[in-house]
Amino acid sequence: MTDTDSYCIAIGVLSVTRLQQRIARLQGELLELGPLHPGSITEQYNVCGQPRCRCKDPKKPQKHGPYYQLSFTWRGKSSTRFLRPEQLEEMREKVANYRRLRELVNEWVGLGVELERAKRARAKRHDGD
Repeated sequence: MTDTDSYCIAIGVLSVTRLQQRIARLQGELLELGPLHPGSITEQYNVCGQPRCRCKDPKKPQKHGPYYQLSFTWRGKSSTRFLRPEQLEEMREKVANYRRLRELVNEWVGLGVELERAKRARAKRHDGD
């Protein structure tokens, strides 16, 4: 075995260890997320059907609102519902937690693919001795 081979094996072990450590940190972050809810929250304004309402003023119309709407798809079914102002902050946290969950899971899967690749490369180098 040459010095270059030893170096490559050491780098392979180091990268496998770093990948495993990052995966462990991700798992810890996942456990700390808290309540989850998929979707996005939008602010809505609307115009009513009353002919003399402020929302129909020809010079300075003022739409009704804001109304907050949660839209999401779960198990292939799309849903939309309005949120009361007192529900807004809690739901924003749940939606943010869900978005973070998806980011962490995607990173975990990517690291798993990288880890598998590193292990195969290490085994291939080891088998080539």
